Amino acid sequence: MFFNNQSKTEQDKYELLLRIVAALSKLSADSSTIPYLYYRMAENIFCRAFEAKNLSRSDISIDASKSSCGIGLKTFLHKNSRCLEKVAEFNKERHLYVNSLNNADELIFKIANFRNKRITSTCGICSVPTDNLIYHCVTRADSVLYLHEEPMHLIDIDNIKISSIKDNTISFHDSLEEYCFNVSKSTLFKRFNISPIHTIPVKIFDDPFDLLERYLSDEFQTDTSNRIVDTIYLPLYSYERKTHKKYVPMQSGLNQWNADGRKRDPNEVYIRIPAEIKHHKPDFFPPRNVSFTLNLPNGSFKMAKVCQENDKALMSNPNEDLGKWILRDVLNLAENELVTYEKLEQIGVDTVQLNKFEDGTYEINFRELGSYELYKQQECI
Repeated sequence: MFFNNQSKTEQDKYELLLRIVAALSKLSADSSTIPYLYYRMAENIFCRAFEAKNLSRSDISIDASKSSCGIGLKTFLHKNSRCLEKVAEFNKERHLYVNSLNNADELIFKIANFRNKRITSTCGICSVPTDNLIYHCVTRADSVLYLHEEPMHLIDIDNIKISSIKDNTISFHDSLEEYCFNVSKSTLFKRFNISPIHTIPVKIFDDPFDLLERYLSDEFQTDTSNRIVDTIYLPLYSYERKTHKKYVPMQSGLNQWNADGRKRDPNEVYIRIPAEIKHHKPDFFPPRNVSFTLNLPNGSFKMAKVCQENDKALMSNPNEDLGKWILRDVLNLAENELVTYEKLEQIGVDTVQLNKFEDGTYEINFRELGSYELYKQQECI
């Protein structure tokens, strides 16, 4: 597991930060004894204390990574130590399994495959092995926090057994875990059998507002870190003209390697930059053919540039570097296997987010299905 293998200094820092935030529970909740811990805060505390890479901005199956270990971070009420907690949502893949709603075995088989493909693609995105994934849980009880860890398994599809079908839920198990799929909410839950590896006593302040007012100054130092200065979203697909249906072109974009003409590397791809994005944010990227650093979620980086007529393509330099990562590591495709929109749906992403930093570097993250359309609505593009 993870926690017990970290240094005593890091463990102590983690415990201290959790106790501090839990002590301020009444900033957000009314409970006098059960600490409140917002999940984003828990993610940030974990990554800060253990110097782990924070992956929470990416729509993938883990929230952090360190030393080739992928970690899903969760916080929830301790209850009776046997907690069913959400581990995945499949709302945007619903059309892929709607025809199986009346066949529980077929439905669960599809959901299990979707779950496994997401985990496998996550490992490709972040360069972590599938057998080194864990859940790190912080459970909350009366005046205490408990730490619990367990492996994050792929679902053992060959050994799925349905336990019960009740109302809108299908309970099932494999050789290792118990699961429950809520059909109406398209949500997969997993049973966590909590066995604490560490206990953190918590004292909750009665008036945290007074505490902050007394001890914090009204003036703060200017943050001199490398801040994000702009963000755009780019689709990994195009639209059919008549039906406006999403599809991945067979000879461009992620399938550029399949284009006619010269002989192409099997990893040759580009990410399309739509005209509306270029008009909306014309200065987001450097000028055409000027290379810049593009940081990946796995901690590595590629050199990239804007190419082609009308600056319509984001490519790596050399070109095949981006394709090796997307096609082989993330999508797990064989050479000469076409990318389709359905394959993007199966792993739950169809968009990339590009962040631009103050120092002129960029980072790329995958985003969930429909993120590009939502971005255009919010930006009024």
